[in-house]
Order: sequence, then structure tokens, then C-alpha cells
Amino acid sequence: MNVTIVDYNSGNISSVINSFKEVAKDKVKIEVTSDLNKIKSSNKLVLPGQGSFKSCVDALNKIDGLTDTLNEFAITNKKPILGICVGLQMFADIGYEETETKGLGWISGKVSKIDNQNGKYKLPHIGWNQINIVKESKIFRNINNNSHMYFVHSYEFIPNDKGVISTTTDYSSKIVCSVEKENIFGTQFHPEKSDKMGLKIINNFINL
Repeated sequence: MNVTIVDYNSGNISSVINSFKEVAKDKVKIEVTSDLNKIKSSNKLVLPGQGSFKSCVDALNKIDGLTDTLNEFAITNKKPILGICVGLQMFADIGYEETETKGLGWISGKVSKIDNQNGKYKLPHIGWNQINIVKESKIFRNINNNSHMYFVHSYEFIPNDKGVISTTTDYSSKIVCSVEKENIFGTQFHPEKSDKMGLKIINNFINL
């Protein structure tokens, strides 16, 4: 089995690569590539994302055929994909960071700036925060409710269908931390920076 981390020049993804390799050991092949054929033939995909919604979408679109390949992988062939941070946000229809930008449209909804209640809450939301598990999710197997995960973001994903939300966190409001819709999984927090519990989430994804 092989798991491919999509490298589309969206910032430093070394910690994502290292943590997946650590979990996979020699049991699973971890590949890091933007090669469309390798992406198509992989069993599972990881879509990381750092920086702004617009810069990540632009970087995806710069690689000819990548968006179509991702659509085919996740929507047509329904193979498992995990979006991390902006990788999750790009599942939305639209994002409002920098300027209005069209997302992948896999999970209907929008990405908006966190309401910091007139400066009462610091942005970006950085650091460890507890997650509330609101529905059973395959990637949260054996993860305790109220586990701490590591966040760095100023924008939040607001899905139209609340049924896709698997965890939330309380910051300035209930912020969506993760989603699950059939074969599509996403975390707003960084599992690769969330210590043992984060590695367990990566392990759960690899072992789906």
C-alpha cells in the first residue's frame, strides 16, 4: 500500500512527511510528489496546506491537471484523502482570505476569518486546544475526548451540513476542528505537531 503526500509548493511540509514516515515505518510506502500518475495510482492521499487559502489554491492550480486529478481521486474514485490545515479548508466552495477564492467544492461551505470578538481573542489562534468529539470518526479511533491538538490559523471552515463535523474546539466560538464525509477527511489542527495523539490520528488514517 502507498500513501502519497501531495507536494504542490505550499510551504514547508517536512514535519508532515517525517510524522507519516515515523508512523508508517516500513509497513507502508510514503511518497511525496506532484506527479499526476503517481497521485492517481496511490491508495491514499494527504493534502497539506500552509499559508493563505488563496496562495494554496493558486499553487494547486499552477500544476497543470492537478485539480482534475484530485477530483478524480476523491470524488470519482472515492479513495481516502486527508486534508491538513489549509488542505482541509480547500474542501470548501469558497474562501475569503485575501480575496474571494473558489475552493475544490467537495464539502459545501465557506472559509471565513475567525470572529475574535473585537480583539478579545488573539488571531492567529496558535497553540494547544482541547477538541470535542461530536461524532464517531474513523480517524479518531481510540482518541480520548478533550485530547489536546496543536492549531495555527486565523480562518475557519464553516460547512453547510453540520453532519460532516467530527470535532470542534471552543475558542471565540465553536470552531470546526475536523470533518469526515465518506472518504474525505480533514483536520484544521496539525496532527503532525500534536504529539502522540496526532500520530495516532495519522496511524488511523494510514490503516483505514
